[in-house]
Amino acid sequence: MSDTVMSVIAIFLAAILMFIFPLMSTADRNDDISEQQVQSETTKFADQIRATGKITQDDYESFLTTIAQTGNSFDVEMEAKLLDENSRKKTSEAASTKVGENSYYSEYTSQIESVLNENGVYLLKEGDIVTVSVKNTNKTISQLLKNFFYQVTGNDTYNIAASAGGVVNVNGN
Repeated sequence: MSDTVMSVIAIFLAAILMFIFPLMSTADRNDDISEQQVQSETTKFADQIRATGKITQDDYESFLTTIAQTGNSFDVEMEAKLLDENSRKKTSEAASTKVGENSYYSEYTSQIESVLNENGVYLLKEGDIVTVSVKNTNKTISQLLKNFFYQVTGNDTYNIAASAGGVVNVNGN
C-alpha cells in the first residue's frame, strides 16, 4: 500500500516538474517579450511627440493598436507639462532661457484625449515636457500561475509596464 502511495506522489511531482514549471517559465518569458515590445513602442511614440511637437489622433490610435497586439490590455497615461511663458513676473528683462523664470502646468490623459477627439491633433511647443506611461490591466498567464502556486501577486499589481518621455524639441504646427 505504501508503495502505491509513493508511486502516486512521485508521478504527481514528476508531472509538476515536467509540465507546470516549464509552462511558468514560458509564461514569464512571454511577459518579458511583451514588456520589451511595449517599452520599445512607448519610447518610439514619446520620441515622435518630442520630434514633431504634436500628438495626432492617428499616431495615438496606431500606438494603442500596436501595444494591444501583445494580447494584453493596457492603461495608457499621458502627461503634458506645458511651459507657461506668461508667469506672474512682469519685467522687461525676463527671458525664457533664464532658469527659474518659467513655470509649468500639467494636462493629463483625459484632457489630451478630449482635444484629440475635437481637433485630431494636440499641439505642443518647444520646452514642453511629455511623459507616456503604460501598464497592463489584465492578468497574464504568468500572473495567474504565480497566484495559483505562490500567492505572490495581488489584485493591484501589473507585470508589464513601460514609461518614456522628454522635452519637446520643436513647436508643433
